[in-house]
Amino acid sequence: MKRGKKYLESLKLVDRMKLYEPAEAMDLVQKAARAKFDETVEVHIKLGVDSRHADQQVRGAVVLPHGTGKTVRVLVFAKGEKATEAEKAGADYVGAEDLVNKIQKENWFEFDVVVATPDMMGVVGRLGRVLGPKGLMPNPKAGTVTMDVAKAIADIKAGKIEYRLDKTNIIHCPIGKVSFGTEKLVDNFRTLLDAVIKAKPAAAKGQYLRSVVVASTMGPGIKINQQRIFE
Repeated sequence: MKRGKKYLESLKLVDRMKLYEPAEAMDLVQKAARAKFDETVEVHIKLGVDSRHADQQVRGAVVLPHGTGKTVRVLVFAKGEKATEAEKAGADYVGAEDLVNKIQKENWFEFDVVVATPDMMGVVGRLGRVLGPKGLMPNPKAGTVTMDVAKAIADIKAGKIEYRLDKTNIIHCPIGKVSFGTEKLVDNFRTLLDAVIKAKPAAAKGQYLRSVVVASTMGPGIKINQQRIFE
């Protein structure tokens, strides 16, 4: 793969053979971010599980103490009092069958997270084929299928993120922006890792955390020493 000059310059800052401590890694990820925009900082966690087996799935949600730095647009499927509650709580879009039709007919996806009350899942289920591949399908484990829509919206707006394994047994999650600074990035990083570790399936055998890498949107990956995460 051909890399740009800025990426290659950033790469010179990183020792590819070294495992960095979290604070050191967050310092470095800021120095290596050379884009003209405020780059997102992402963590990539490879786990010693097999996502093909239902009893080894790792999925959940966690509220990052300093948020993600991103304005999240929330769509809520609800009716009656719950729809009113969602509107008052700050949902960007609230509806029922009307929103299903808009998504199906207009290919409309101007939202980042979908929340639904349990009674609406029969309706939302019709969107499984389009929401599922985008990771937008409401899920009880992620707290997005709930009767407490106000709390769900508040948590999401405050910085709640969902983590889940991909087909290669890796979790990819944003933990903030380069502009956050080291302390806030480390706080968010440790909060995410703590949640992932606690979500370890009983069926998981051997080493659970295989590798942990942090990188900005346009920057190189920086390997973190998982033995020093909480020190």
